[in-house]
Amino acid sequence: MWLMWGRDLPNVSDLDVLEFSGQTRVYDRTGTLIGTLTPSLSSGNSVNRDLLKLTDISPYLQKAVVTSEDRRFFEHHGVDYMGITRGLLKGLLKKDLEGGSSITQQVVKNTLLADLHSARTPERKFKEAVLAYQLDRDFDKNQILNSYLNIIYWGDGGRGDIVGAGGAAQAYFKKPASDLNLAESVYLATIIPAPNRRYKDFAAYRPLMKDLLGRMVEDGRITQAEADAAWKTKIYPAGWRISWNDDGTLRGATLERPARLQENLDAAQSGQNRYQYQSYLQAVEKEMLTKVSRKQLYDGGKLYTGMDIQAQQAAEKASLDSRLPAGATLGIALVNPANGQALALVGQNFFEGRRPDDWNNATQARRQVGSSIKPLLYTLALSQGWKQSDTVLDSPIEGDYQPMNYDRRWTGRYVTMRYALDHSLNLPTVRMGQEIGMENFQRKLRELGFTPPTDAGLSLSIGTLEASPLQMAAAYAAFANGGIYFEPSIVRRFEDKSGKVIYNHQPVSRRVWDEQTAWLGLDMLRGVVGDLSPAQGGLAYKAKINDWEVGGKTGTTNDIKDLWFAGVTPLVSGAVWVGKQEGGTLPSWAYSGDIPTPVWQDAVSGALAGRSPTTFKEPSGITYRVVRRVNMAFLTSNADAEPVARDGSRQSQQQNNPSAPSDNQNNQTENPQPAGESAAPAPADSVPTAPDAAPTPDSIPAAPPTQEGSATLTPDPTAPAAPPSNEIPPTNPSNLAPSEPDPTLPEIPPAQGGAAGQGSGAPANP
Repeated sequence: MWLMWGRDLPNVSDLDVLEFSGQTRVYDRTGTLIGTLTPSLSSGNSVNRDLLKLTDISPYLQKAVVTSEDRRFFEHHGVDYMGITRGLLKGLLKKDLEGGSSITQQVVKNTLLADLHSARTPERKFKEAVLAYQLDRDFDKNQILNSYLNIIYWGDGGRGDIVGAGGAAQAYFKKPASDLNLAESVYLATIIPAPNRRYKDFAAYRPLMKDLLGRMVEDGRITQAEADAAWKTKIYPAGWRISWNDDGTLRGATLERPARLQENLDAAQSGQNRYQYQSYLQAVEKEMLTKVSRKQLYDGGKLYTGMDIQAQQAAEKASLDSRLPAGATLGIALVNPANGQALALVGQNFFEGRRPDDWNNATQARRQVGSSIKPLLYTLALSQGWKQSDTVLDSPIEGDYQPMNYDRRWTGRYVTMRYALDHSLNLPTVRMGQEIGMENFQRKLRELGFTPPTDAGLSLSIGTLEASPLQMAAAYAAFANGGIYFEPSIVRRFEDKSGKVIYNHQPVSRRVWDEQTAWLGLDMLRGVVGDLSPAQGGLAYKAKINDWEVGGKTGTTNDIKDLWFAGVTPLVSGAVWVGKQEGGTLPSWAYSGDIPTPVWQDAVSGALAGRSPTTFKEPSGITYRVVRRVNMAFLTSNADAEPVARDGSRQSQQQNNPSAPSDNQNNQTENPQPAGESAAPAPADSVPTAPDAAPTPDSIPAAPPTQEGSATLTPDPTAPAAPPSNEIPPTNPSNLAPSEPDPTLPEIPPAQGGAAGQGSGAPANP
């Protein structure tokens, strides 16, 4: 068994966090203190960051828990062999290996072996026993009991789990754990085996309290007089209306408001700002635990990060002010394009005075990105010699793979690349993917820090990639810095308490676009934000920030499960994801241009508030030409070349692989056509153009505005005609960061006034 299961066991020293000082200080990019790292203990999927010393926990609760859960705790050496024997007999008779676990084993099971928590296997039991023995050897009993009381699950509080004695005392009795009396302690110990069920039926489990009091007397932990007094003590767990007889029996008990559990937890946090920066600190902790030991991390010292306090405050305020669909949460990541350092991270929808959940959507989540992937494909096409004015056929795809435009319409005509991206059309995008090749696209995505699925087929071109907001922000940053991808980073340096440098981040970067290609891609992103007015159906106009250049792209996945906006300014690149934590569909009225885009705008405008507006740095070799009333950037070398009409006809069998997963199997983005359904008919005036026909300005029919993915939007016919190309001067910005940023470049310049989160821009989401 040792050869099978004894290798690579977790280190029990990870549980000594209760002995650490918790005074490791964390600083932002300017050296301003932003908080301290508090040791935490994980309990399955939950984390307790408010650890209590044993002296802060009522001795009555300690005694009640030991008698209830492991009467021989102070006698055995981590494993209660009498309990194990009972558990084995139960397993033989009932085919159930649960039962018989000591407190020490439960600590191991809920922390070091949390990934095997639900597995009722001999392997888990073996590992539990080995680690419990090691834990008992290396720690004294009070340390082990203290760990147990900090990680034990005490029920569902509503928005999150009730974990640890401190949370249980507050939730059930609205008091500190040190103030629990004997009756309250016995109640809490009694519900541990099944807190959610036992909490909801006070009368049924009241007799267990008397039984536990009797066993505590037998064990010599309390006197009979104390037990008798505790039995007659009137207790009122949160949410219950209880009437008592003088002898300790019930006259009545009614569960009226279970929500009081969460309200009590919230009351302890009201008026506090203790959870400001919590998402960033969580990310710091997670990153550093892959680089140093827990003892090093929590034993004092200094951590210097890439956080910008103004940006972090703005992102938290944007979350606080966001208008999300019911049941939705979010993730926000802002990075510095000059070096890839994370300026701000918000891992959950932020609420004033309430600690965010421990799962950090900004860094840990992997969600389908929808159409926000399209600029990466379009820029890859530009790197291969395509031009924004090249046209692509907007008509159904031949073969088994049958995606659809978002509004389920198609024109049958050739549209420019710029038009296809402005309107987020799926059909032209998939045709581009056919010509470029999915293998080429996958290679580029890997260069940009993603892990693309190898079996997605053409669906990858319109968004089946899964990524985090931090990954998307880092990938988009390459548009703002001249084509350099920096692997995103959070911590810059870690010094121990003696000042010795334990960790020093070495930036990892690589060129993913040449300077001119990055600029052409950026020009298309700016078009998504600025080409179309709200009346014309502009998808990202709510990302505009006064006096600042902005580029970006929305994204919506199938069944409206995930909403995205990723965008760039000269000083900040960022991404916002909105969706349900557990997955699931958002309301039909939820659009990416209306929900994550204003959040992005609020966060980024707040991060930039008070700073002098700068512009993107344009490289040499760029010129401009008006095509179909849109001023587009071109390489000077091919600006006068005729547009090329493309219909995706050069695809290989591999690129249009009929064995690739179907739309429905892959949660295909942008509302694909269901299997077996024919393409929606084109508008009456949209006669398909011959594949080799030269595109003309009037080949795009006018149509009313629609939402993302529309195939039929056009420039506003009431707008004045665009002047000739020689009357529109090319953009020639200056005073920008160099196109190949050096890791040693100065950070974002400090604000010259104005408060975070007060930048002006697009109107608020209605």
